[in-house]
Amino acid sequence: QIVQLYIVKSCQNRNTGNNNNIFFFSSRRRHTRCSGVSWARRCVQETDVNVYLSNKGTILRTDVSGQVQVKCQLSDMPECKFGMNDKLVMQKEKKPNSQDKGITIDDIKFHQCVRLGKFDKERAITFIPPDGQFELMTYRITENINLPFKVMPVINEYGKNKIEARIKLKSIFEKNIYATNVTLKMPCPKNTAIVHTSAGIGKAKYEPDQGGIMWRIKKFSGDTEALLRCDIELSVSPNDKEWVKPPITMDFQVPMFTASGLRVRFLRIYEKSGYKPTKWIRYITKAGEYQHRL
Repeated sequence: QIVQLYIVKSCQNRNTGNNNNIFFFSSRRRHTRCSGVSWARRCVQETDVNVYLSNKGTILRTDVSGQVQVKCQLSDMPECKFGMNDKLVMQKEKKPNSQDKGITIDDIKFHQCVRLGKFDKERAITFIPPDGQFELMTYRITENINLPFKVMPVINEYGKNKIEARIKLKSIFEKNIYATNVTLKMPCPKNTAIVHTSAGIGKAKYEPDQGGIMWRIKKFSGDTEALLRCDIELSVSPNDKEWVKPPITMDFQVPMFTASGLRVRFLRIYEKSGYKPTKWIRYITKAGEYQHRL
């Protein structure tokens, strides 16, 4: 899950062309007063949702490893503060009509620019950002993970020379968002000879160098189901060993979806000139190890 939050001065034209940054602070003039500080450097990383499912679809283990990244182009060196829907904060505030109970963060690590003393007291992240792009914080969450996809495979083996596979893929996020570059790998035995595939959406093809059938979908809408049919014919020889089935694996990217539920509640900039920023948020969830056993 990558959170992207861009902030620009109201008098400046917006630039939304760069989708690799998390927080983007911009002003009309650029200063590099903090360039001599040891932590003034650029850093870009990705975040993953890791899921392990049994052959019956039961969740064996799941977690989210996330980063909040910052690209700073603010004039001068203003202090910034932002808060998340951290469970400890939400319990402390106890808003009567709020349904957000907060997210439990298991592990968290901050950049050197964060004032840890204030975080311990307020649970809000206060920092003076260095110029350029850097990783503000990393975190890990293991509870109440929202899975973006559900995989429902049905595998039938007919003797030693034929396998029939039917894989239903369902997106379980909202209709108004979509996943991109979705890839599902259906593993095949090494003695696979002929493969026939039929995909409801996207394209599916047996790729021997990948060790299986690769089902690729450029764009997958939310709350949608798709079906892949595979008929696999095997060559038979006396030396063939029993097939140890590897898991089905997936790769994908889902913009504006947060698997962990962690969200930015506010961001404030304390600057003497008093300019008012315009801000917007972007969340991205990517596949880590997304596996379904056969």
